[in-house]
Amino acid sequence: MKTDNIKIMFLAFAALTISCLIALSPGTAGGGSVKTYVGSENCQSCHEKEYENFSSNAAKARSFEHVQIMKKGLTESEYLGCLKCHTTAYGEPGGFVSVKATPELKNPGCEVCHGPGSLHIESGDPKDIKQPTMAVCEKCHISERVNSFKFKPMLYGGAH
Repeated sequence: MKTDNIKIMFLAFAALTISCLIALSPGTAGGGSVKTYVGSENCQSCHEKEYENFSSNAAKARSFEHVQIMKKGLTESEYLGCLKCHTTAYGEPGGFVSVKATPELKNPGCEVCHGPGSLHIESGDPKDIKQPTMAVCEKCHISERVNSFKFKPMLYGGAH
């Protein structure tokens, strides 16, 4: 058990270190800025209606809580697997690391579907944010989960 905790702490530290290095890097090889995750709250001021609809109507907007409730019945590996779909960008550079390190990313939010939002927030340009497709939804919502949880894609009438 102690070894598993040490491994998890090491992985969290490594992910946080990588996230910081990416966030502090001067840009990409093409000269553009690096996109980083900023959390859904940063989308609210310009997209108030969408933010409110998502926060109020989307079960995934609170799904980290559900994983925490089920955690006691999961192995550590199963639990970490849940974080891939029940947080924003777990395992990706700049994504969720832990509630303490990245609380703004603990639930799946706008950036799960639209990608990292930092450049869009800076520019306001719609070209700086991804437009979601069903392929994005299907990263987490595989047929087994769709049948178990009665998945209804936000793409077709939920958040927006």
